[in-house]
Amino acid sequence: MSSMNPAETAQAPDSASQTPGHVWAARSGAGGAVATVWLSHPGRHNAISVAMWRELAESFRRFAGDHQLRAVVIRGESGAFAAGADVSEFSQVRVTRDQVIEYHERLIGDALRAILQCPAPVVAAIDGSCVGGGLEIAAVCDLRIASDRSRFGIPAGRLGFPVAPFEAACLVSLIGRANALELLLEGRLWSAEEAHTKGLVNRVHSRDDWENEVEACIGRIIANAPHAARRNKWLVHLLSRIDDQATLSEGQRQACWDFADTHDYARGLDAFLTKTRPQFQHD
Repeated sequence: MSSMNPAETAQAPDSASQTPGHVWAARSGAGGAVATVWLSHPGRHNAISVAMWRELAESFRRFAGDHQLRAVVIRGESGAFAAGADVSEFSQVRVTRDQVIEYHERLIGDALRAILQCPAPVVAAIDGSCVGGGLEIAAVCDLRIASDRSRFGIPAGRLGFPVAPFEAACLVSLIGRANALELLLEGRLWSAEEAHTKGLVNRVHSRDDWENEVEACIGRIIANAPHAARRNKWLVHLLSRIDDQATLSEGQRQACWDFADTHDYARGLDAFLTKTRPQFQHD
């Protein structure tokens, strides 16, 4: 089920033919009832490339019309969930204000909404780094099960930019105002235990037991009536709707992208790429 090794399925893509980083899905269980979605970016701790955001959205849009699907697991390859977005691409795809809006509202936003809108329950199986965009993916899943070596954070401020409106709405909906501000303003990483205490993850297990607990969780989900599971998910999401459109005026939404015009944004990205410490000046 969720512990399937990528090398054991014919559905894994030919890595030689892929752009750097890819997302792929494997089916298991009776009738392919369980889909496991793999985040894969070898050597980059599964940092999420533009291609991966698009593939993630496409995968979940396909799942939306699959009535045989009982549960979905999202996980990362090679000892990490996802270490954020692929910052190495930013100098090509995320420089101007228009590019920043496109990147967050349509690229990342489409992927996160597709996961949120998946009718079947979605479980994040988290091991290792779960940072930035990786944490946002986990936040829009229905359940999060972490190994005790997992680490969580959104240190975007170190790169000179704030979190985007819809991404912030997803985070606040999950962990509340106080915890979201702590995570964003300090920029430090939380241990798995701290993430559990603050409601970011549902359960934490030792690395030795974690795979078994992910399997057990999926087993419990698919033991229930499919219609009941989907209806419960629909109802809870409806009652706690994540909608930044309802809370921000158009002027407020536009103000969220002002950072793209600052020198500090350029300083932060340059410092990350050159592995130096940024000297922010609020200009």
